[in-house]
Amino acid sequence: MITVTEAIATPGALKLLADEGVSVWLDDLSRERLTSGSLAELVASGSAVGVTTNPSIFQAAIGSGKGYEEQLADLAVRGVTVEEAVRMMTTADVRDAADVLEPVYTASGGLDGRVSIEVDPRLAHDTAATVAEARQLAWLVDRPGVMVKIPATRAGLPAITEVVGLGISVNVTLIFSLERYREVMDAYLAGLEKARERGVDLSTVHSVASFFVSRVDSEIDKRLTALGTDEALALKGRAALANARLAYEAYEEVLASGRWRALAADGANRQRPLWASTGVKDPAYKDTLYVDELVAPGTVNTMPEATLRAVADHGVITGDTVTGGYERARADLAALERLGVSYDEVVRQLEDEGVAKFEAAWQDLLDAVAASLESKGVDA
Repeated sequence: MITVTEAIATPGALKLLADEGVSVWLDDLSRERLTSGSLAELVASGSAVGVTTNPSIFQAAIGSGKGYEEQLADLAVRGVTVEEAVRMMTTADVRDAADVLEPVYTASGGLDGRVSIEVDPRLAHDTAATVAEARQLAWLVDRPGVMVKIPATRAGLPAITEVVGLGISVNVTLIFSLERYREVMDAYLAGLEKARERGVDLSTVHSVASFFVSRVDSEIDKRLTALGTDEALALKGRAALANARLAYEAYEEVLASGRWRALAADGANRQRPLWASTGVKDPAYKDTLYVDELVAPGTVNTMPEATLRAVADHGVITGDTVTGGYERARADLAALERLGVSYDEVVRQLEDEGVAKFEAAWQDLLDAVAASLESKGVDA
């Protein structure tokens, strides 16, 4: 297998993605990745122009203990709470990653060079607490490239508006449904309007909307397999792409609106669609499926390293694979409904499960850090 660096040096898939207007971000971060120079190498080669994190990523990184021993010892001596310890470690990693990506941030005018950090997932259903946490995270990281991640829950929507209205760049996460995505875009526009009223320079505010992909296929494929008919089995692996393509259509509709044009005239930036959860869950599918088939201008694709390297090695980028597929996408989702697979039920379940998984990962992280602090003689 060729390396990512070798692939970017030739007109390979990653270069072709960039040429098509797709920003590739790495969906991973750890202290070890920072100190080893792994992230710096990916950035220097042009392979990744941003980073996303989530509670599960930090749980895996900090839970391993690698690279955090010295900071944990210092935190233990200071007698900090476990929540403070976790925030100090995660924001330190995000700050350092933002420094690595600073040249990309500057060269792209703030479009890329972004690093995302998520609010405490236990606050997902508390608007006021989410806003307060977002402000605190932006202050702690203290880098222009930071994006605060806010989940697209019902309580998250007004939080998005308020945080954007304060001039803080936001990555809206855990979007599964087209209806919720439209609400997210509306919340972003409302936030920009509030920021304009407050005198904020709109050109300094950026946002992405993270539309989750593979989890949709995982749940719907399970239901199609249970049905077992030829018609049902023929639809496997098509729902997630259909959902994402129709999300892009909704995005285009917003860009054509007078409301958006007025904001754009005042310097506002588009809230780019970001394809998240792009590592395939079913080994029967090509490992670059959710990259090759979701190429559209003005999008972001955040990938775990295994997917990024697979794309560099054997991704097939053939131009825009989204905008010409709207009718097929509608037909695929309609076929699911005819079979009794409820789209609304699936996306509602996935949102609930997504929040619950991040809450569980966060609690696991808190428990691991608490045990580490205690082992050093501190009552966490």
